[in-house]
Amino acid sequence: MAETVQEIRASEPGRIDRTVQELTGLTRARVRALFDNGCVSRNGKPVAEAGELIRAGDRIRVKFDPERRYRERPPVRSSKFRLLFEDEHLVVVDKPSGILSVPTEKREPNTLVHEVAKYVNRGPIIRRKVGIVHRLDRDTSGVLVFGKTEGIARALKDQFAARKPERVYLAFVAGALEPAEGTFRSHLATAPDLDQYSTADATRGKLAVTHYRVLERTDVWSFVEVTLETGRRNQIRVHMAEAGHPVLGDTRYRKDLASRGGWRPRRLALHAAVLGFTHPITGEKLRFESALPPEFAAFRRAARQAPAGEEPRAAHAKPAPQGAPAKRGAPRDSAPRDSAHRKPARQPARRGSPPPESAPRPTVDPKKRKRPKA
Repeated sequence: MAETVQEIRASEPGRIDRTVQELTGLTRARVRALFDNGCVSRNGKPVAEAGELIRAGDRIRVKFDPERRYRERPPVRSSKFRLLFEDEHLVVVDKPSGILSVPTEKREPNTLVHEVAKYVNRGPIIRRKVGIVHRLDRDTSGVLVFGKTEGIARALKDQFAARKPERVYLAFVAGALEPAEGTFRSHLATAPDLDQYSTADATRGKLAVTHYRVLERTDVWSFVEVTLETGRRNQIRVHMAEAGHPVLGDTRYRKDLASRGGWRPRRLALHAAVLGFTHPITGEKLRFESALPPEFAAFRRAARQAPAGEEPRAAHAKPAPQGAPAKRGAPRDSAPRDSAHRKPARQPARRGSPPPESAPRPTVDPKKRKRPKA
């Protein structure tokens, strides 16, 4: 049978799949299949996402064979991330270490944003890009959110700019970090070699605020919970390094200290454990957690078994399987606070980078520190 072409101008804004369903009289499943098979266009351009929002006056065109059984494309599973949440507007994933969030100027293929785009498009042909909201360093793992449209990504970025999302990291840092709770506040600038550093000149840098709490401490490392009030590039790594307690495994900031502590995994000891934000469309408060990476847990076990004053031996753990959905609200691996230990002497700044003009020092509120609102 010949194909049927149906066309309508939207009378009011809304989701395009609902307009197509009203136009064709098909079931929701068959309507989704029309999008997967390239049967729908908006103002002359193909539409692959059934949840795309349209405006009043948009021209919607559907070309299909009523006798044909169109099928939805099966979802694409990726070994590069674990899906935490998805709806028609956004995708939340758990990123493993070792993969770039987005391409650099070298235009690397197979970055996380590419993998998420392939998942959203249900195949290698990218008809619709996903919107980048924020990033994690290559060797950092944890929770990331992407918008399915640029409008959704922009709305989420506005929340980050207003410091509204809840962002909690877990990290192993060098030395016995004292005091047990505090805040780093400085302005971060970019050096010629692209390293970040603190400057006393507020006009040259961007305000960066990092809150931390020590969960466990030994003579050679501290396990800390870090809450970001701002989200500057390398913020946690720079603040900790300038305080003399770099993140273990860091090859860029205070490598001389970051190589100590017995950390052997070829990654940063930094994990984005919690991300909370408001859904830009529904207004619902969303909160997602990522379990402690297996190499983190293995390192802690090895440290507890090591004789006092001795660095833990190399602990190897298989990475958690990717692709399986994670449970929301899963409890994080945490540890009781330990007694305070001697703080090591501060080392000179790493060679090759400009010395911090005003290195941040932790400050402690005598009252209970208020956490940033989610």
